[in-house]
Amino acid sequence: MVMAIWRPETGSRRVTTRARAPLRLGFAGGGTDLSPYCDEFGGAVLNGTIDRYAYAFIQPRDDGKVVFRSHDLGIEETFDDPREAAFSKLALHRGVYLRMLRDHAQEFVPSVTLTTTVDAPAYSGLGSSSALMVALVDAYCAFLDLPLGRYDVARLAFDIERVDLKLSGGRQDQYAAAFGGLNFIEFLAENRVIVNPLRTSVAVNNELESSLVICFSGQSRQSALIIDEQVAGMTTRSERTLEALHRLKVDAVDMKQALLGGDVAGMAEILDRSWDSKKATAHNISNPHIDHLYAAAKAAGALGGKISGAGGGGFMMFICAPEDRWALIEALTDAGGRASAVKFTHQGCETWQVRGRA
Repeated sequence: MVMAIWRPETGSRRVTTRARAPLRLGFAGGGTDLSPYCDEFGGAVLNGTIDRYAYAFIQPRDDGKVVFRSHDLGIEETFDDPREAAFSKLALHRGVYLRMLRDHAQEFVPSVTLTTTVDAPAYSGLGSSSALMVALVDAYCAFLDLPLGRYDVARLAFDIERVDLKLSGGRQDQYAAAFGGLNFIEFLAENRVIVNPLRTSVAVNNELESSLVICFSGQSRQSALIIDEQVAGMTTRSERTLEALHRLKVDAVDMKQALLGGDVAGMAEILDRSWDSKKATAHNISNPHIDHLYAAAKAAGALGGKISGAGGGGFMMFICAPEDRWALIEALTDAGGRASAVKFTHQGCETWQVRGRA
């Protein structure tokens, strides 16, 4: 099961259900989890979850209303009739609420306050939207006592986000958020997904974590356009796009071998290689500001780096010698980025329940 739930004995109407799902860094293979590429050729990515989270909280109400709140977006909506939630501006809240209402109307308590927060800006390249969808789905599973496992939660989150809401994107983020940790994930035809947890030693994990720097370059507003261009290249069988995606899949396999072998410097080389391949899958993946940050990082001792996510902005990640990490953070900050260290997490989405005050 995904969630570790504590259930109070009494007073269920005062119970709040909470869930948190980790965000992720995409080390290699991003883009190969998109259809139609993964349906025909099979995709592979290597990612790891980090100490930033998407949170979802469900509180039952007694007044028949439905309230959606997104604190980080500064939006709150109140609906006197649950059916009015279909007109919500908060797509993820709307999507999961309506899906649960449709599929579980017999058991569903429609009068709730649904509150969310995310530890990263929207379109950051850390898979924040999909992590939030996983947190929402997992919270509702606990709220409704639905017996879904990790694969089930990830698949349902994908279906709501990509099919019901028709939001552009791939598959890796939902599975990273549901499973947590460092994973090599394979995406096969007929929506088959295999999550392979990578068991690294404490020493290797510490070395990689101590070598990583992430840097927020600025808000990405082009991710959907970039993904749509990548999909168009796959659909029309653009030689340039397909060759780049084939290289990215090889990079994911090579990154796995480097990680399992403790070769952090080799991982940095693959990051650079993947960055070149990624830029060949669509226009506007990079821009002058991103190129400026990349050059500043290299000058400050970064061994390799790339954007995390679709591109066009958001977070970049770099690998350096641990001794150079502080200087790299300072150099990126001086160059106009917001740089910091980062830690890995090893748990997927977690859900729990707490009693409210009497």
